[in-house]
Amino acid sequence: MSRRQLIDGRLVGADTTFASSNPATGELLGHAPDATEEQARQAVAAARRAFDTTGWGTDRELRRRCLDQLHGALVDHREELRELTIADAGAPRMLTYAAQLDEPIELVRYYADLLKNHSFVEDMGVVEYQGQRHHRWVEWEAGGVVAAIVPYNYPNQLALAKLAPALAAGCTIVLKGAPDTPLVTLALGEIIAEHTDIPAGVVNILSSSRTSVGEVLTTHPDVDVVTFTGASPTGRRIMAAASDTVKKVFLELGGKSALVVLDDADFKGAATYAAYMICLHSGQACAITSRMLVPRRHHDAIVEQVARRLERVRVGDPNDPKTYMGPLISERQRDKVDAMVRRAVADGATLVTGGQRVDPGYFYAPTLLADVDPDSEIAQEEVFGPVLAVIPYDEDAGDDDAVRIANNSIYGLSGAVHSADRERALSVARRIRTGTFSINGGNYFFSDTPFGGYKQSGIGREKGVAGLEEFMERKTFGEVEVVTDEAGGNR
Repeated sequence: MSRRQLIDGRLVGADTTFASSNPATGELLGHAPDATEEQARQAVAAARRAFDTTGWGTDRELRRRCLDQLHGALVDHREELRELTIADAGAPRMLTYAAQLDEPIELVRYYADLLKNHSFVEDMGVVEYQGQRHHRWVEWEAGGVVAAIVPYNYPNQLALAKLAPALAAGCTIVLKGAPDTPLVTLALGEIIAEHTDIPAGVVNILSSSRTSVGEVLTTHPDVDVVTFTGASPTGRRIMAAASDTVKKVFLELGGKSALVVLDDADFKGAATYAAYMICLHSGQACAITSRMLVPRRHHDAIVEQVARRLERVRVGDPNDPKTYMGPLISERQRDKVDAMVRRAVADGATLVTGGQRVDPGYFYAPTLLADVDPDSEIAQEEVFGPVLAVIPYDEDAGDDDAVRIANNSIYGLSGAVHSADRERALSVARRIRTGTFSINGGNYFFSDTPFGGYKQSGIGREKGVAGLEEFMERKTFGEVEVVTDEAGGNR
């Protein structure tokens, strides 16, 4: 299997390629073009030309029509993309009916529909100033050329969460897919080229194993906006590099989210939520609750409940519709997860279940660590694997100790709380500094709801109107009103 890049309206290869393997088997899946720095510069030049010399940024009806076409083409190619996503990302089939494919396709529909009635003008009214009436208003304009870099874990969701609002805003874009999942992202480019009227240069999609290509995209003087999803250390480097040209930077970074179980909660329900959340796409999600904070007096009982559920999670072939958890993306990632678990045990955590590799492929057993020190590596660093750290808190201090531990993190992407008392749960949720929050299992992840984090979990928001505005600039106008007298003259 091989795919092509989209640069300036043409589907092209590269002088060299790199391999993509199926993480469920380790077998070769196909080859992707290994874009060079020069191809990255060509893509930026195409995006710049398309933004500066075409009507894409001002023709809202064209943008709406093209997004409609893209949505229709994605629907038409849904099953092909489903199989490719399962093979390239190791995504369980059941998850492709949600955040791995079907929901991102509908995100394109959301932004197409938003263009039908969203106002890009905010009237600020009239004020009297120095004897004259001054009318003020704000217009939203396209931000310009966007460089977008996405990771491997949810390739369709992450690509379309950047493409759809950027295009709706009137931007042009260069998107670089992850080297671990290049084929599914390149397939989006082929669909755009072959089934939409999006003008040449408006969308460019690259695949590359070279970090230098990302450096070109994030530092190029013709790029106006940089959007990156991935690890926080990389995000910090991108933010620093973009500062030389003062680019607008939009980052969706890591997380170490806490699930707080209060002493009045349904422990069985909380245990079920914790177990199935940590196994979602093998723990390869930035917003999953990988820390479980439990009342010290109930620690052992809750741990037992979670362990029982983790041992029942169906792990295996992602093609099987009954499989809940598939593989990690690579042997490299599995090595990282295993090493962190081993260090956690050496640091004093109790390994309750899991903690071993499962072959063939890159599988890792659902893993539960108990009695975890809240300051330890496993409680502070993002694992990106199916590893849940249970941390006891002192319930005699009310909810304060749980809130303190939850906030004891450089991250602030998400969180959750379980309690029988809604007001108590809300009080805890409002004291934890994160961008998203689940109360008693509530879901916040929809096309119209903003997603993003506090602290080192990022800058800005994806999805919803907020996601559109990340790719736009505000221009403020002031105009002296001309008053016409009864005789038809100006005064």
